[in-house]
Amino acid sequence: MDAETGYEMTTVPPGTVTLSDRRTQRRWSVGISPFELAAVPVTQARYAQVTGGRPSTAHGDRLPVEGVSWLDAVRFCNALSGAEGLTPAYGIRGDDAQDVEWDASADGYRLPTEAEWEHACRAGTTDARYGRLDEIAWHRGNSQERMHEVGGKQPNAWGLHDMLGNVWEWCWDVYDPEVYGTYRVLRGGGWFDERWSCRASVRRRSHPTFRIDDVGFRLARSVAR
Repeated sequence: MDAETGYEMTTVPPGTVTLSDRRTQRRWSVGISPFELAAVPVTQARYAQVTGGRPSTAHGDRLPVEGVSWLDAVRFCNALSGAEGLTPAYGIRGDDAQDVEWDASADGYRLPTEAEWEHACRAGTTDARYGRLDEIAWHRGNSQERMHEVGGKQPNAWGLHDMLGNVWEWCWDVYDPEVYGTYRVLRGGGWFDERWSCRASVRRRSHPTFRIDDVGFRLARSVAR
C-alpha cells in the first residue's frame, strides 16, 4: 500500500447480495459482476494530489478526505481517470446530480453501487459485520470522537480496510427518488456513530451537494469483460 496516499485497488469477485431497508421493510437481491475497489477510502493526500484541494476539517495526509459532496466525489473520479489516461466514467453536464450520467463501459474510476459496496463489505460473510467491531472499525465507542488514519484496523477477508466506521462512504445510487428526490446512498457508518450504525446492511442518505465532516468516499472501477 502506498505509504503516503493509501492507494491500492483490490479485485472483488462476483456474487449475489440481498439488500434491505429498515424504513420500508423492503428486501431485494442484486447480482454483482467482478469489479475493483480501493482497499481504503480516498485519503486527504490523494485528494489534494488530484484536485489541489484540502476540504477536510481535520488534517492529515492519511486521514480519509471528508467534507466532500457526492458531486465532488464524481468530479474527483473523472479527474483521476483523466490523469491516468483512462476513460472518465461520468458525463457531467452541470452542477446538479441529475446532470451526471454513468457510462458503464468506461474503464475510469467511479463510485461503487450500494450493492457492490455491501457485497464487498461482507466479503462472503452473512453476519452484520465481517469481524469484531473494535478490531475492524473506528466508531463512537473507540474513536475518541475523531477520525483516524486509513488502514489502521483489520481488513475483511478480501483485504478491504475501514468498510465499517471512520467515515461514511458515498455510493452511486439514489436512495429513494419518490420520497427523497436526488438524495444519494451512504454506507458504512462513521467515527461518531453508535455500534448499531456500523453494520454491513445500514443505509443512510444525504443530498448530493451536502458536505459533511463524517462522509468520504472510496474508488471503484469496472473490470473489462
